[in-house]
Amino acid sequence: MIGRVLRTRVFPRLVGRRRWAMEGNMGVRMVGHRAYIGGRWEEWGRVEFEFMVSRGLRPEHVLLDIACGALRAGVHFIPYLDAGNYLGIEKERELIRRGLARELPADVREQKRPELLVSSSFEFERLSKQADYALAWSLFTHLTPSDLETCLRKLRACVGPEHQFYATFAPGESERNAARSHAHAAFYYSPEELGAMGERAGWHGEYIGRLENTRVMRQAMMQFTPR
Repeated sequence: MIGRVLRTRVFPRLVGRRRWAMEGNMGVRMVGHRAYIGGRWEEWGRVEFEFMVSRGLRPEHVLLDIACGALRAGVHFIPYLDAGNYLGIEKERELIRRGLARELPADVREQKRPELLVSSSFEFERLSKQADYALAWSLFTHLTPSDLETCLRKLRACVGPEHQFYATFAPGESERNAARSHAHAAFYYSPEELGAMGERAGWHGEYIGRLENTRVMRQAMMQFTPR
């Protein structure tokens, strides 16, 4: 159920203190929308934007921001892109509500008409446009293999042959990952594991490398293009 508050045990690799075990609206209200998605609001949002522009994103392109949160990157992408070309999907309704109300100026919202979808099951087919680019920043770091492959498979069914999908991940051993996806647990994968998941979902995965210009959990980047 969208927006349901989940009270969960603290996983072995849970990030931060025990209060971070709370997901959903209650978790957002406890720590704030900026802290809930990792903090460093200005730094990380700008890094996301600059990375995608460096990979060829232009105003006329349609961008899908997967797990867009409270629009940390959206506040940069939305003014840059042509009207209607920013698509965001997020499972936490409260994050989107706060992003629109507190982070995105009303005039920008009216002029650029971002399309935002609340979904916990990667319902990309509900979006009105087909994306040229997609970005999942700090999403795979919180997903089990099953959920990760669902994202890859469902996205592949909704994009064209020239699509470019970029996803950050935390390189490491996956054997100790938690049993279920969690917004504040850290999940680790190797580039080879992600590449194999992508192949099964209809993608060609390419390891781009570690992100040197940010401190985002020592994350790295994968690029997925349709096979």
